[in-house]
Amino acid sequence: MTDSTIPADLQAAFDAAIAQSKTLTTRPDNQTLLQLYGLYKQGSAGDVTGERPGMTDVVARAKWDAWEARKGLARAEAMQAYIDKINTLLE
Repeated sequence: MTDSTIPADLQAAFDAAIAQSKTLTTRPDNQTLLQLYGLYKQGSAGDVTGERPGMTDVVARAKWDAWEARKGLARAEAMQAYIDKINTLLE
């Protein structure tokens, strides 16, 4: 499966998981949030782009690193991993 052919049902499940992420009753720890961010960005945009933020922007740098860690992962696989992670958090 190429990135340009994301199945409609997977896209719908990914969109639903994004909506569900906003209804979590307990805020996940920072490491989990960074994992979710990396999977979300990889699933929605593909491989990381742009320059790595500087040392003074700790939050942006951590987010960029979380996304960069997913580099090479197919968008569909990242979407499914994001869905699975959200489902685990909802349990």
